[in-house]
Amino acid sequence: MQADRYTPPKSRTVSFGAAFLINGVIIAGLMFSAPHVLPGAPETILQTENIPLPPVPPPEPPKPQPKVEQRDIAQAPAPYIPPAPIPVPQAPVLDGTDRLPLDLPPPGPVAQPGPTTTGAVETPKPVVLPLVGATQDPRYARDFQPEYPSNELRAQRDGVVVVRVRIGVDGRVKEVQQLSATSPAFFEATRRQALAKWRFKPATRGDVPQESWKQITARFLIENL
Repeated sequence: MQADRYTPPKSRTVSFGAAFLINGVIIAGLMFSAPHVLPGAPETILQTENIPLPPVPPPEPPKPQPKVEQRDIAQAPAPYIPPAPIPVPQAPVLDGTDRLPLDLPPPGPVAQPGPTTTGAVETPKPVVLPLVGATQDPRYARDFQPEYPSNELRAQRDGVVVVRVRIGVDGRVKEVQQLSATSPAFFEATRRQALAKWRFKPATRGDVPQESWKQITARFLIENL
């Protein structure tokens, strides 16, 4: 019994032997795998030298560019593009056999073309003011009646004279024309009185006095004497 206590077990012995065997295999592999260096082989030494680069030439100065004369070039007008025509809708075609004719009014008279006018501008015509006729000056009303002819007075004859007188711008009678008279004596008395005594306010056009003609009737009555 005691002898078996001190005897090492077989399993432990086998473990130690396997461990030594494995270590030996590893050491042998390292020895064979190491590089084989020949003794006395010459050592190669590389020498390097800096080669200077050639100097870079300076850049050439820019050449002067030729001056280009700028001219104003008128732009050509854009070509005229006519507007697109507007489509006109077609009127529906009616079947004449199913429609009654319309009662249209008779055609009226055709207007005649008026006179053609030129493009010249017409000069406006001056406005002609109306003529205001001469009137008898009331300040000389008592001098209007002519003197009664003596021979007609003795004959106790009445008379009527109608004359046409030309009145100047000063209101005086410049000319007497006979239109009718009962006798030459009545006309002569009327003519002398008109040239010597009759006074009028002259006719005017605007504010300007105008020469004019006026018809006057002179009556000779015995009963007024």
